Amino acid sequence: MKIAVTGSIATDHLMTFKGRFADSLVVDQLDKISLSFLADELQIRRGGVAANISFGMANLGLRPILVDAVGEDFADYRSWLERHGVDCDSVYVSQTRHTARFVCTTDDDMAQIATFYAGAMSEAREIELAPVAQRVGGLDMVLIGASDPEGMRRHTMECRQRGIPFIADPSQQLAFADGPFIRELISGATYLFTNEYEAHMTEQKTGWSPEQILDEVGTRVITRGKEGAVIQRKGHDPIEVPVAAEVRRLDPTGVGDAFRAGFIAGLTWELDLRTCAEVGSMLATYVLETVGTQEYVLRPDDFLQRLTAAYGEDTAAAVRPHLPA
Repeated sequence: MKIAVTGSIATDHLMTFKGRFADSLVVDQLDKISLSFLADELQIRRGGVAANISFGMANLGLRPILVDAVGEDFADYRSWLERHGVDCDSVYVSQTRHTARFVCTTDDDMAQIATFYAGAMSEAREIELAPVAQRVGGLDMVLIGASDPEGMRRHTMECRQRGIPFIADPSQQLAFADGPFIRELISGATYLFTNEYEAHMTEQKTGWSPEQILDEVGTRVITRGKEGAVIQRKGHDPIEVPVAAEVRRLDPTGVGDAFRAGFIAGLTWELDLRTCAEVGSMLATYVLETVGTQEYVLRPDDFLQRLTAAYGEDTAAAVRPHLPA
């Protein structure tokens, strides 16, 4: 399958705070909030949802097509992604703006406060998918991740017009979007990805019930942190998949992106939905165990051993033929 992954490409500035954000919040004074946290550590890493997902897919032996806008400062990052197997030939380079920045602080509870600078990402609206499809000989699916809102709208409309199956993954942009815009992004999607909080936000802002959302999308995938993930399809019982055990917990940034990468890899390998989610959950632990979203090293033998321990030999046997040597 030829899969284009659209969404942000960014540099992550990750900090840690030894304490709990909740201890500094005064609920009845949130309209006057003015807080500063002393961070103990700073890590500068590669990130962005589309780049993270593409990196994860490439580590599983796929060759995803990365699509979004960056600045001229992207050269080193491009080299890194291409070296790991990501097709970057459809990345748009801005002549005036820097690549996007994600600045995030994580506390001892793994709660996060973050700020995102769009930069060159705001030019993603200039990208047409048709030339991308022509270059690679057609697209089987497009993931439309969080990026410039008008770019997301344009990609969604183009997929519907050209009959290209698409995955709606609006994630961070749900906080800023209104109901009509969200309805436009998800209607007709083959898959809709959200976390549990975003799932409730989607229902609240669109005014659609869970049943109505399933009328609009083929399959709804909701990640629930330590509670695992649930897959919903109209007329079918929900599929609940527990998380895979991690060796240690260092930083949750990018865990959801890794889950999506593993899930999409499973779709590419034509595995059943439960196994797709199990692959996604296993890959997500690799990100949780490292600081940075693309700092993990995936060794197929280790991955299969951990997959077997978490979900059984049948799952590992289904995945084994598809992993790189």
